[in-house]
Amino acid sequence: MNFSGKRHEHHHGAALDRCKGMEMDAIALNEHGVPYFFKGDHLFKGFHGKVELANASFAELDEHHHLGHVDAAFRMHIPDAPEHHDHIFFFLDTKVFSYYNHTLEPGYPKDIQDVFPGIPDHLDAAVECPEEDCKSNLVIFFKGDDIYHFDVKTKKVDEKVFKGMPNCTSAFRWLGHYYCFHGHDFSKFDPMTGEVHGRYPKDQTTMGRFLNHVEREKCSRVHLDAITSDDGGNVYAFRGHHFLRVEGEKMHADTIESAFKELHSEVDTVFSYNGHFYMIKDDKVFVYKIGEPHTHLEGYPKPLKEVLGIEGPVDAAFICKDHHIVHIIKGKTLYKVDMQANPRVPSKEIPFTRFKYVDDVMCGSDGVRVVVGGHLYHFESIMAMETAKHDPEPKSVPQELFGCDH
Repeated sequence: MNFSGKRHEHHHGAALDRCKGMEMDAIALNEHGVPYFFKGDHLFKGFHGKVELANASFAELDEHHHLGHVDAAFRMHIPDAPEHHDHIFFFLDTKVFSYYNHTLEPGYPKDIQDVFPGIPDHLDAAVECPEEDCKSNLVIFFKGDDIYHFDVKTKKVDEKVFKGMPNCTSAFRWLGHYYCFHGHDFSKFDPMTGEVHGRYPKDQTTMGRFLNHVEREKCSRVHLDAITSDDGGNVYAFRGHHFLRVEGEKMHADTIESAFKELHSEVDTVFSYNGHFYMIKDDKVFVYKIGEPHTHLEGYPKPLKEVLGIEGPVDAAFICKDHHIVHIIKGKTLYKVDMQANPRVPSKEIPFTRFKYVDDVMCGSDGVRVVVGGHLYHFESIMAMETAKHDPEPKSVPQELFGCDH
């Protein structure tokens, strides 16, 4: 992030407007996954909102302002490095600062060589790369044309050549993808090879629309592909290549490919049973053990006919907590399959003509929720869904499930 001849540039009192485009000095996620964008001694939090002075959140950086602006930054989100996990590292000239919960760690700032031996001073950018993406837990450092892979565990440094990718002035990881910012543009790149795929570079002013999947996904009026909840009551909503996990008032967005690699993208319906997600796509069933990370069971995917005794594709599948009957909607028929039976076959077939179609159904402690397009219908029980003479008043899916204002 070097600005030639501008190492001591400051912006106190300046009206910075990122919508007009600017070359950011550094980008890092905080411990809650919110991206922080640094420019001079200013800071943008998230993809929206006004600029603020960085010293309001990281006072010690201002005390060392003679070092210049932040060169590079990243969050060490690697559980295998407990002493550094969820710490945010800032690099200024020859020094590195480590913050945990916005508090500077004792002994910092330190020389970069003391914490990351083999990594040069005056960096341009840095980004973490966990082992699911880079085979081992790495930090990728950028300085001009030089690329360094730093192994967090062994402290080994491998120099790389990223051909075809512009020199990064800042970089960060978002929803399992890696972005290099250069000038007023950005490109998505492979962290191992540096290859850039797709139509890049893109204008940096579009990055909010391009990257902010949480806000876009949770408040969109477009229908969901699937919805379910786990044993802890956390809601999972799937659409296209992405999914949302709602834990109380907290929300996390990710790509299906990064969390459920074998499935890749798009799912028809999902239900949870006995600590596992049953994810149905076309005529196949993928089963994952619920947890972080979600573990794909050996031997899957299997044919839907073999697992549940019904031919695919299906429209919806759901099961209520502490029960073992999975309800499957296919066209105008509702099937009931006992998960404890061997073999599993539909034990009941009931005409289901209440809706022209359904996107998915979720059963919770407060009843059954049926998702149809952008609307949600709430029934007190499965029996009420099957027999009620009138449909309940439809609610907005984004409003009811995700607390959106519209």
